[in-house]
Amino acid sequence: MKLLIKPDRGFGKIEVELDESLWKRIEELAERYGVSPERVVEIALKGEFKEPMGDLEKLEEKVGELERKVWKLEMEYAPLRYKAYGLSEDNKILAIELSGLIAENNQLRRFLRLPLNRNPELRKLISYYLQG
Repeated sequence: MKLLIKPDRGFGKIEVELDESLWKRIEELAERYGVSPERVVEIALKGEFKEPMGDLEKLEEKVGELERKVWKLEMEYAPLRYKAYGLSEDNKILAIELSGLIAENNQLRRFLRLPLNRNPELRKLISYYLQG
């Protein structure tokens, strides 16, 4: 693999021949740290390495422990989220039915020439459940 390094400004470029194993290692590092392979080469050439502030193995072990806790909490939370979704859908259906009943009630009141019931709080509640 041929690596071509160009300056931001001016002339001059550097061509470096990389063997396949080194390029694979660069790609592994890029994937591991979520950066481009070009950025890995740039960091290596400039020497912008950061030293860990603590014992790396302990930190990785702690991260693994925290990930296990997160997954455990997610397993507990998922059924609750599913039930909440079901309840919100039930509330939408009930809001639609209630809206229809209110409209029917108002039409009957008009037919009987009775005063209409305008309940703005109930309409706000219905619109809240229809939006969610």
